[in-house]
Amino acid sequence: MISINGKRLLDRINALGEVGIDGEGRRIRLAADDGDKAGRDLVAKWMKEAGLKVVVDYIGNIFGIWETEENKNEKPVMVGSHIDTVINAGKFDGCYGVLTGLEVIQSLKEAGCKTSKPLVVGAFTNEEGVRYSPDMMGSLVYAGGLDVKKALAIVGVDGTVLGDELKRIGYAGTVEPGFLKPCAFIELHIEQGPILEAEGYQLGAVEDLQGISWQEITIEGEQNHAGTTPISYRIDAGLAAAKVITFMRERCLKSNGKTLSTTGCIEFKPNAINVIPSKAVFTVDVRNPNEEALQAEEKALAEYLKELEQTDKVKITTRRMSRFKPVLFDEGIVKLVEKYAAKNKLKCRRITSGAGQDAQNMALLCPTAMIFIPSIKGISHNPKELCKETDMLAGANVFKDAVIELADVK
Repeated sequence: MISINGKRLLDRINALGEVGIDGEGRRIRLAADDGDKAGRDLVAKWMKEAGLKVVVDYIGNIFGIWETEENKNEKPVMVGSHIDTVINAGKFDGCYGVLTGLEVIQSLKEAGCKTSKPLVVGAFTNEEGVRYSPDMMGSLVYAGGLDVKKALAIVGVDGTVLGDELKRIGYAGTVEPGFLKPCAFIELHIEQGPILEAEGYQLGAVEDLQGISWQEITIEGEQNHAGTTPISYRIDAGLAAAKVITFMRERCLKSNGKTLSTTGCIEFKPNAINVIPSKAVFTVDVRNPNEEALQAEEKALAEYLKELEQTDKVKITTRRMSRFKPVLFDEGIVKLVEKYAAKNKLKCRRITSGAGQDAQNMALLCPTAMIFIPSIKGISHNPKELCKETDMLAGANVFKDAVIELADVK
């Protein structure tokens, strides 16, 4: 029976969690900033201490590679996630998957195991997309979905250029993204939602991932006095924005819980309490695990915006920000997760990933799936993000067993 070193895993998660804490006590490791560099340095150090060959590609993805003379010509089994964070983040999102991947490989090496296929753990660049857009960038470039030169030229929200910042922190890389072609990819992650805990499950076998549609909508009305302009005479950009938000909420309620719509950013101009807004600029994030259904929601929104221009006498323009199709994960790997959950006597259910993940891009290259463990109260992207240690170790063991079978460990 091959065991992982649970204490080492938990200690590393806690140690990485202390990296990137700012003067206000917030955990911030945005892509290619100083906190991210410190986190990268620590993870790369642990990879080297485990005896792995550390390789960085041009987009800054870090890979710890374990291969032998006997298996070096075989396609590897790849695992991993990311270590960059949002602003004021928790310590488990992404990091749990990277560090458990490292722990599994290190434990197998220390046990004297031999594998028919190389094992690789990856830490992908800019999964969160806070400083540079789009999110999941490192895995997207790796899978061929975005040209590396274009990605490196992207200007961040702070005016920096990604390629320049990767050079500055020492992670500009030496090889082309995609230099390794995996035979399989599996990502271990916290759920970031409430379902597993609320329904009493210890594990989620992730069978698919929602499609994501991001748009920025600009509505132009007419600025006027809040006290002297009768309601019937108003061309109110703020009211029109509210109608769009309400329209999308009604669409969600009619979808039996499948469609999600969120307006997370909104700005009115001139943004004065006693002035009717002349302009509203806001975002609409729409998600659905079915591509046809997602397209239907996009079409319904577009038609409603045309109707609103007529009824409310406003001008409306839209800008596509990001678009990812839903992903159906590999059934064979999903069943593998279920098999080892049962062998470990864990209550497991199939589940959809509501968040974007690096696995969705790796699915373009090879059979891919994910494993979720419960998030306490479903909290994530928040310093209160928390998982039980027993759940982390249980998920790590199922993950280990699946990796052992995928890599044909002897």
